[in-house]
Amino acid sequence: MTSITANTSATDKATQDAIFASAGVARSNTTTAAGVSATTGKSTLGQKDFIALMTAQLAYQDPFNPVDNTQMVAQMAQFSSVAGISEMNQTLSGISGRLNSTTATDAMGYVGRTVLTAGKTAYERTSGGIAGAVELAGDATDVDVSIADKDGRVVKNIQLGAQAAGEASYSWDGTDDAGNKIENGPYTVTVEAAKGSTLVDATSLVWAPVESASLPAGGAPVLNVTGLGTVDPSAVRKVA
Repeated sequence: MTSITANTSATDKATQDAIFASAGVARSNTTTAAGVSATTGKSTLGQKDFIALMTAQLAYQDPFNPVDNTQMVAQMAQFSSVAGISEMNQTLSGISGRLNSTTATDAMGYVGRTVLTAGKTAYERTSGGIAGAVELAGDATDVDVSIADKDGRVVKNIQLGAQAAGEASYSWDGTDDAGNKIENGPYTVTVEAAKGSTLVDATSLVWAPVESASLPAGGAPVLNVTGLGTVDPSAVRKVA
């Protein structure tokens, strides 16, 4: 932002100091921005600072060599443009924050629906078995899904083979390797992934119903998900 200073050809250092003091801006031995920053803690001048300096300059100007009107108008026009841009940026920032946030109304829209989110506890579908996904941080040559019943007994291992980074889905029909029906949920899902001999970060994603939504005092809305507890709406990958 353009700053206004006294004309050194018409005003001596004492008068310049008086201008800055009148505007409430401490002045160091140097007139650089770094000098002002060191004494005031600010590296830029805001709208109030600009008006104060401009008023002080007019009050302390040399009556025999006043500030040029053209220069004054140009400075004010430039200030007006910068101030407008600053206000526009603040407005756009507020709009962006609103669009990226989840309101209580948005959160209520999840109630009664089933969401895919990070978790290890999975409940049976009405048709039996469970469905879920593995979120991979990188490409993997081997992806393994282990499903244990509520007693901790592993009832199914699913090999997904090689998978690219991202989301790899799976579905279990609820039977063991011998084809016997398993009904002993909720189930605990454990996932592992590797690329050759190197482990790949893998996150278990499960489908779970949203029981309710709540808005903590002074906080953001959260979803109450069966088996998973409270879940931030931003953690939801899919909705069914």
